[in-house]
Amino acid sequence: MLLLAVDTATPAVTVALHDGSSVVAESSQVDARRHGELLLPAVDRVLQEAGLKLDAVTGIVVGVGPGPYTGLRVGLMTADTFGLALDVPVHGLCTLDGLAYEAQVEGPFVVATDARRKEVYWARYDDPRTRVTEAAVDRPADIAEQVAGLPVVGAGALLYPGIFPDARGPEHVSAAALAALAAEKLAAGEELLEPRPLYLRRPDAQVPKNYKVVTPQ
Repeated sequence: MLLLAVDTATPAVTVALHDGSSVVAESSQVDARRHGELLLPAVDRVLQEAGLKLDAVTGIVVGVGPGPYTGLRVGLMTADTFGLALDVPVHGLCTLDGLAYEAQVEGPFVVATDARRKEVYWARYDDPRTRVTEAAVDRPADIAEQVAGLPVVGAGALLYPGIFPDARGPEHVSAAALAALAAEKLAAGEELLEPRPLYLRRPDAQVPKNYKVVTPQ
């Protein structure tokens, strides 16, 4: 097994290789505006570090979000393209699950990432592998009672310390955590998600209303 994992659902552009037992190489850069520019060079970098060629990869793992439309689709389209080119399966994982797995918090906790617009993407967990709510997007004040008293992992928590007093890192998901979680689930015979985006809301870019249609005469 050699899994190539990528995630662009957060400001981090993150890539990792996992051989089924451990992470072989990884790269993470935080730049919310350069996902498309940074992802492929990061893939090249981890392959070179591992001393491997792309055709050695036997499966692709991609974070499906939730995340902003523009950044999220970079990772998903890249994963789909690699899967088609290499004729290997492409597995999806919730980005929040990767953060939960990486954080390794004991007992119930919450993961919250920055959703912009003064909102967070979030979900509640019983343990690092067990999510007990669907991923959602809300204003922090609107979920304060639901998360009261719980540790909260992620950049979304760190942005709103008044609502999430027990805020913790890591801020962003790492592809290394996604790859390790995927390898564990695949080894146990568990099904992973389809590599389809989990947006939770409409994109910021909208078609203007009442625009004038010009047709050729």
